[in-house]
Amino acid sequence: MAKYLAQIIVMGAQVVGRAFARALRQEFAASQAAAEARGQAGRQSAAASSFTGMTLQEAQQILNISTLTPEEIQKNYEHLFKVNDKAVGGSFYIQSKVVRAKERLDEELSINQQQQTKNKHADEQQQQT
Repeated sequence: MAKYLAQIIVMGAQVVGRAFARALRQEFAASQAAAEARGQAGRQSAAASSFTGMTLQEAQQILNISTLTPEEIQKNYEHLFKVNDKAVGGSFYIQSKVVRAKERLDEELSINQQQQTKNKHADEQQQQT
């Protein structure tokens, strides 16, 4: 009796394991397809999110930014950095979040500039031909 029970448990675990592995493969394939659909800029942005540990949306929320302009980013960064300075009773944790948010937004600006430069060169080459 115990032998059959053990066999049933092992078989059940194998079935669940196979289903889980299949679901992981499908999810991985779907995420790769989505990344391909986003294109190169999307991959760079995803890499930046992974590197900084913060999404673009989260960084925009932290710095209260609606559009990605260097002036607005710098202005809000300086204000929030000063307000959260530990010397004036602020929070070091929040101040570090502000710094990471600025780094993430700066990285996104850099990615956008690279993409615009590539698009500009591609347009110029198309016009020449």
